[in-house]
Amino acid sequence: KPKALSFSWEFMFTRSMFQTEDIEKQHELLNRVSELIDNGTLISTVTNNLGKISVETLKTAHSQQESGRAIGKNVLDGFN
Repeated sequence: KPKALSFSWEFMFTRSMFQTEDIEKQHELLNRVSELIDNGTLISTVTNNLGKISVETLKTAHSQQESGRAIGKNVLDGFN
């Protein structure tokens, strides 16, 4: 079965950064997510955090995905 690749980017603190009218919703959402994590309902699919994005970490991530044996998610950070 062929593997699929996706690139996802999300900024979850938009409400607090821009002081939106519904900023209280951010508090509610974070509390709910923490409850789901604490009780084991929500679990991460991250299996490998390769650290800050660089040529080397991109090559490593690509190699792992290309091998056809990757399970879960590879994560690169430092996109700022």
